[in-house]
Amino acid sequence: MKIDRTLVVAHKEWLEIRRDRLFLSLCLIVPVVLMLLFGYGLSLDVENIPFAVVDHDESPASRDYASHFSDSRYFDFRGRLANEADIDGLIAANELRAVLVIPPGFGRDLAAGRSAAVQTILDGTFPVRAMTMRGYVLAINAQASMNIALDWARTRSGADEATLSAIVQPVKLETRNLYNQPLRSVWSMAPKLIMVILMITPPFLTVLGVVREKESGSIFNIYASTVSKAEFLVGKLIPYVVISMFNALMLFALARYLFGAPFKGDFIFFALGTMMYVVCTTGIGLVISVLVRTQTAAMVIVAIVTVVPAALYSGAIIPIESLSPAASALAHLLPAMYYAKIATGSFLKGVGATVLWPNVLVLAAYAAALMGAGYLLFTKRPRT
Repeated sequence: MKIDRTLVVAHKEWLEIRRDRLFLSLCLIVPVVLMLLFGYGLSLDVENIPFAVVDHDESPASRDYASHFSDSRYFDFRGRLANEADIDGLIAANELRAVLVIPPGFGRDLAAGRSAAVQTILDGTFPVRAMTMRGYVLAINAQASMNIALDWARTRSGADEATLSAIVQPVKLETRNLYNQPLRSVWSMAPKLIMVILMITPPFLTVLGVVREKESGSIFNIYASTVSKAEFLVGKLIPYVVISMFNALMLFALARYLFGAPFKGDFIFFALGTMMYVVCTTGIGLVISVLVRTQTAAMVIVAIVTVVPAALYSGAIIPIESLSPAASALAHLLPAMYYAKIATGSFLKGVGATVLWPNVLVLAAYAAALMGAGYLLFTKRPRT
């Protein structure tokens, strides 16, 4: 393979990209648009939950208990309901997600030192959100119950609050969130969105660049030329790898400075891992492009091969540990999961080559295998 002829092919491909203003615009704009759409639209935070109260007791104790929920940032208090008959309709209409029902005698039972039962009705349409809401309810109820117990004991024993607190809550649990202390989902999602977008866009660019030559017939000039397979393929792919790396830099800037995701790792290592991933995903486009003849078929295949693995089998939305054994095995056979570990580790955990080098090696092996497969499948003789 001669470098000068490879660069000539690369230069020719770059001129083709520049002439097609629409294609060039799509190359540079689509990744940014996808990052903005997913970054702002895909949030796993469960806050401002529409919430109402059915208070049959109407006592100071019941109002104080309900205030623990209405004053929380997780719940958006929408008012009081007269009875339970309205609950189903309001939840079905998505006007409410949670309702607290306080029975009659709530304050009387607490004043007498007896336990009082309350009920929360949650919208279980989305199980993950419902489980999160249930966790909020349990935590708020635990805090409110402890406050009620402290007040009751203080009025009867006269002991100081510190002593009573130690009796009521002998074990104080403190939790610390590493790497994402405020638990902002956008900090977790932004690095993974880089993975998703770089899984989708480089194959699209590659297949469109190669297959459009088949459709236009200009690839016959390559068949008749003295350019070797390696020179043609490498020269053809260089512009798309460069464009994808430029897009990766733009996505990094959006994740870091627009969405505020902290970057704690080694940027050089992150760039190297990103390069391996881009070459790998470009290789996916190369293999597809040599197997199909039309751009429509190529785009459909790329969408199936890239979108589903990037979204479902990479850990972007569902943790790998939560997948079934078969799905987990499939995830380990796809490159997206390995780059997701590099992106998350570099952004949030601040780890580098000493921890993540096996993932880079796996991506390098994927890239070599895909490029090798593309080279073997490509022929300078027209397929009949």
